[in-house]
Amino acid sequence: MLSLDLSGKTALVAGSTQGIGLASAQAIASLGAKCVLIARNEEALKKAITTLDTQAGQQHDYLVADFSNAEQVKNTVHDFVVKNPIHILVNNTGGPPAGPITDATPEAFLTAFHQHLICNHLIAMEVIPSMKSAGFGRIINIISTSVKIPLKNLGVSNTIRGAVASWAKTMSNELGQFGITVNNVLPGATATARLDGIISNKTAKTGVSREEAEQEMLHEIPAKRFGRPEEIGSVVAFLASPAAAYVNGVSIPVDGGRTGSI
Repeated sequence: MLSLDLSGKTALVAGSTQGIGLASAQAIASLGAKCVLIARNEEALKKAITTLDTQAGQQHDYLVADFSNAEQVKNTVHDFVVKNPIHILVNNTGGPPAGPITDATPEAFLTAFHQHLICNHLIAMEVIPSMKSAGFGRIINIISTSVKIPLKNLGVSNTIRGAVASWAKTMSNELGQFGITVNNVLPGATATARLDGIISNKTAKTGVSREEAEQEMLHEIPAKRFGRPEEIGSVVAFLASPAAAYVNGVSIPVDGGRTGSI
């Protein structure tokens, strides 16, 4: 039986001061890996690190970078990986604002494209060489179930998320021979600040109460509840482990059964 143990491995986890990103880092750390958190708020990063498991003797670290500045992200990661090989990369960035695609501006698409696909790509290009050298690599992209079925009122997000999924699938085909897997985790409605923002946006635009908006969403979920960040993080941690070595190029919904496709 292949192991879940990640002792001796280092994971770079983006957008990891809260929500699914932090939960993913916590789950990966619990398997023994050292985690390097990257986000723009240094105080939040310092606080997040204190929540990570250290039973394997890990000394976790953080990097400060703003994903609205792709060049800054690239340079920050580059300077770190020169002396610190990365074995696991978790790409995670907050989603674009909600709204119909017919209201979207070209600038909205370009901003989201740079924050998601371009930043993902630049970071991956920095860490892949050390993964090849180690003969072990995991690139895990936290995207959205809109990769399977576009979601209402998320025009820009649906468009960009699909691009990231295609990028990841293409990369998985190229990197599999080096012991590097590339997979996507697709969270459904999860109790995070992102979900809170989507619900608030809906109540503001439609006039329905918050409870009505929540119940409408829950009606579409067979589990009849919202997900918890740690439930997403557990799937991310599994994909990061040696046990998932033959899982490559897939997009896995973690959504309580909401997605209507197989």
